[in-house]
Amino acid sequence: MLHIYTGNGKGKTTAAVGLAVRAAGSGLKVYFLQLMKNGSSSEIMMLRKLGINVRTAQSCCKFTFRMNEAERAAAASEHNAILSEAAELIRTGSADLIVLDEFFCALSEELLDRELAERVVLGDTGDTELVLTGRGACSPFTEKADYITEMMPLKHPYDKGTAARKGIEF
Repeated sequence: MLHIYTGNGKGKTTAAVGLAVRAAGSGLKVYFLQLMKNGSSSEIMMLRKLGINVRTAQSCCKFTFRMNEAERAAAASEHNAILSEAAELIRTGSADLIVLDEFFCALSEELLDRELAERVVLGDTGDTELVLTGRGACSPFTEKADYITEMMPLKHPYDKGTAARKGIEF
């Protein structure tokens, strides 16, 4: 089944982490694949400690608007390699749950090959649960989704100038 966590509110990655922990706790084989993030978020260490397979985009060390063309090309190459890894896990039935964190962000920033993304996500995923996160969930992915949860900010400390806090927002 296909799960999507989207919207402008806080909690997309947090929800995916929660599902990954629940699945791992049930003995399922879980892969948490992060696009647009280099592994410095606080949840990564704990996911690994719990036996969840984690891969992050090491080339993503800054906001995309600050990347030069070479950095964007490196990020795109790494993202496509991560997506290809997900495709192989699905093809071989090696994963029960795969999270593609920040999938929609990478797609909208054109740091992910759209044709490959559609082939992987819209193709037959067998018994693998696939989770996509990120702002701006779009067609045709939303049409295939079995679950779509939209995070909507009603109030956030950022609106009052509070910077992102380690352990809470990252």
